[in-house]
Amino acid sequence: MNPTVQAVTDRVVERSAASRSSYLRRIRAAADKGPARDRLACANLAHGFAAADEPGKQTLRGRTKPNLAIVTSYNDMLSAHQPFETFPRQLKKAVIKAGGIAQVAGGVPAMCDGITQGRDGMQLSLYSRDVIAMSTAIALSHDMFDGALMLGVCDKIVPGLLIGALSFGHLPTIFVPAGPMTSGLPNGEKARVRQLHAEGKVGRDELLAAESASYHSAGTCTFYGTANSNQLLMEVLGLHLPGSAFVNPGTPLREALTDAAGRRVTELTRLGGEPTPVGEIVDERAIVNACVALLASGGSTNHTMHLVAIARAAGVHLTWQDLSDLSAVVPSLARVYPNGSADINHFHAAGGVAFLVHTLLRAGLLHDEVLTVAGRGLWHYTTEPRLSGGEVTWEEGPKASLDLDVLRPADVPFAPDGGLKVLTGGLGTGVIKTSAVRSEHRAVTAPAIVFDDQGDFLTAFGAGELDARDFVAVIRYQGPAANGMPELHKLTPALGVLQDRGQRVAVVTDGRMSGASGKVPAAIHVTPEAAVGGPLSRVRDGDWVTLDADAGVLEIDADLSSREPTGRAPQGEEWSGTGRELFAAFRATVGPADAGASVFPAYGTASQDGMEVRVVEHA
Repeated sequence: MNPTVQAVTDRVVERSAASRSSYLRRIRAAADKGPARDRLACANLAHGFAAADEPGKQTLRGRTKPNLAIVTSYNDMLSAHQPFETFPRQLKKAVIKAGGIAQVAGGVPAMCDGITQGRDGMQLSLYSRDVIAMSTAIALSHDMFDGALMLGVCDKIVPGLLIGALSFGHLPTIFVPAGPMTSGLPNGEKARVRQLHAEGKVGRDELLAAESASYHSAGTCTFYGTANSNQLLMEVLGLHLPGSAFVNPGTPLREALTDAAGRRVTELTRLGGEPTPVGEIVDERAIVNACVALLASGGSTNHTMHLVAIARAAGVHLTWQDLSDLSAVVPSLARVYPNGSADINHFHAAGGVAFLVHTLLRAGLLHDEVLTVAGRGLWHYTTEPRLSGGEVTWEEGPKASLDLDVLRPADVPFAPDGGLKVLTGGLGTGVIKTSAVRSEHRAVTAPAIVFDDQGDFLTAFGAGELDARDFVAVIRYQGPAANGMPELHKLTPALGVLQDRGQRVAVVTDGRMSGASGKVPAAIHVTPEAAVGGPLSRVRDGDWVTLDADAGVLEIDADLSSREPTGRAPQGEEWSGTGRELFAAFRATVGPADAGASVFPAYGTASQDGMEVRVVEHA
């Protein structure tokens, strides 16, 4: 093993010793009890199978066959989740053929950041992850199940499903992907039209035509944002069947992989003979593997929060410093938009997950001796699925990249590091994704221009107030406790225009920008956030700010200790409508970004039995 990867793993294990042991004791005790079907009162059990057909009722009366829960995020508005409409029926048939039975246990909400960009609904996006986790727990709470199948793809949906599944960590669980849409308008052309629109050089009709040509059919969006990062991570965590993440929907191989997931999860139950609980799979080594794969592939910075929250749900204590230290030794191996011009289909064709895992294993950057749904050993994920007589078989995957412009081996990387850095200094702690930022733009020292809303920034840009000057845009009161930490994607085209004109610009925010931070240096997820009195609340126009990604510095040339906060988060009626008022309790209890921005206490903490409630003034 690479010594840094091993050292990070060792300290995660040591740091997590008490919480992980406590978690494992709980799920192993639950596994020993097993499903309650044979212990339920007759009225309870009758409710559990009342809607089943007669053979199903007979099966569910006893404990001779495993019963699998299907938890689905299906809706037909979102392209990524539309294919799931037919999956439950298909999975039920596959499970029955494998000797089990399956029931749709529940559904979870699935919202799209792409639709809610710049809208009030975006302020519910991050909170939706924890709602999905709770919805998953409710679906599994009937204690009727021997295992589970999770149907989800996009940004908060997969992390939420996994956090919920880990609360039932004694159940074998497989995540079933739907796959990406086929390639549409090239990403470089889409970005060009977006920037032209930001400059006022093309109108809404031209912009909508470009966007529609890019997002054009069922399936996941093809850029490498949080949704496709989710899919890659589920494979490297060992929760997908190997090679299943990026097979397009509606293809024979996609259908065969869905059948195979139903068969395999049946085998992984105690009654199926290979008991493999999800809580045993997601351990310290698996979490480190996920971090390494995220960094090597240039995945979404949203996972600096999601992976921390997922890990804590399994009793594992992961920190941003762990990610930053791994990033220093994990090479950048993929160039997928926004880190390059290729899309996820090009990545898959170039060798995809199978080659990525192969080259990282050879370089000693991944732990091979981990448990997965395919069996013990991450080497299973160096194989690729093939159709043979209508059935899936797995064959040895590629040992060389088929397109070195998209995917490279670990010994000939695009860059020697993973492009993620922790920044610290007088403004707090944040993260920056540098993989799409040119070296000459990675350090900026300039006067601050302070905004309490991205709309105010865009108004200033449109009025020409930001022209012909260097500056650091401080976009504050955008953290989880302020307004739910919305994505701030609309900043990127405008900042890109100014940078292309020769201005030195950067952004510092306690909000999210994910992979869309793109070519402009952006310190994001800054904590403590402004809404809880963090340093950003005391920054004023004209303060000199330094963002230096190479040095890991986020500093201000001012004494903030003597200043009172200015600005504020939305209050009262300002934070209502579009359902936002229903999430007031989330604003009051959500944790900081570096602890996962979650309303759940970390497993094994003192607050597990009595949740600590943090009250903030605006709530």
